[in-house]
Amino acid sequence: MESARTGIPATLIPGDGIGPEVTKATVDVLAALGSPFEWEIQNAGMAGIEAGGDPLPAATLDSIRRTRLALKGPLTTPVGGGFRSVNVRLREEFKLYANLRPAKTIIPGRYENIDIVLVRENIEGLYVAHEHFIPVGDDPRAVAVSTGVNTRDGCRRIARFAFEYAVRNGRKKITIVHKANVLKALTGIFLEAAREVAKDYAGRVEVDDRIVDACAMQLVLNPWQFDMLLCTNLFGDILSDELAGLVGGLGLAPGANIGEHGAIFEAVHGSAPDIAGKGVANPVSLMLAAGLMLDHAGKPELAARLRAGIEATLMEDKVRTRDLGGTASTEQFTAALIRRLG
Repeated sequence: MESARTGIPATLIPGDGIGPEVTKATVDVLAALGSPFEWEIQNAGMAGIEAGGDPLPAATLDSIRRTRLALKGPLTTPVGGGFRSVNVRLREEFKLYANLRPAKTIIPGRYENIDIVLVRENIEGLYVAHEHFIPVGDDPRAVAVSTGVNTRDGCRRIARFAFEYAVRNGRKKITIVHKANVLKALTGIFLEAAREVAKDYAGRVEVDDRIVDACAMQLVLNPWQFDMLLCTNLFGDILSDELAGLVGGLGLAPGANIGEHGAIFEAVHGSAPDIAGKGVANPVSLMLAAGLMLDHAGKPELAARLRAGIEATLMEDKVRTRDLGGTASTEQFTAALIRRLG
């Protein structure tokens, strides 16, 4: 007799602030799709400190090493002090070099028919955080110094990821975003390496480039000229939030962190402690991230059902949380979506 099938092993990190609320909502929706994942629940961030004094516990790292797949709620990062970003540490620990952030219109508004995919280098650039202070006189922190690092191999690797994604998903053009007119070495090597990789895709994927400030302006004036953006770490972080603004905010923006030995999927918004526990958080970002996770795990049909259900709940049923102009609670939106999926 064949043994009962179980879900795909995956690590679940509920997160801080509104994290547990949107994570529960997402897990409930995935259950309505047949529970494709078998969860190992772990802590990180402030929840990790509260549980055992460590923002990134060894048990959490061990779980991700086993499953090589994780869904993560938002984590709090102290500003100006405290512990280093757990998000950055996870990307470095598992060499999750590619950050994928699609932005697609669900609710028409200021901008309609937006469909842009941003690919961001995830572990190099200024986010390596090689920083120090230089004392002057009686001020031990008189001068702050930060050093960015981009390697040719790292730039080629993220460029190839972007072009392969374009080919697999029918994308037609990649815009390389840089600041090579000023940061001639740090972003010049990125532009140079990406152009080298682009030659292997000539005739299949069109390529151009933009200086980051011009790209930011043009995203506001005429976003429809862009199909995919290929960015360094810092520029990708900033422009991906701008893209989220084009489609209705961070509550509608998913993110995937992908490497050779694992992948972590996340809501790209913060932990929003001001609304934590009030039941009003928008869970769509993490639900869309779960859709990316289903794609990655070889379940594209479930991912398509999930995305179609989210769109129908928002557009046909008009069930929306308050950040989207509605009155629904987190639980009410989730229940409406589950009815759609049922």
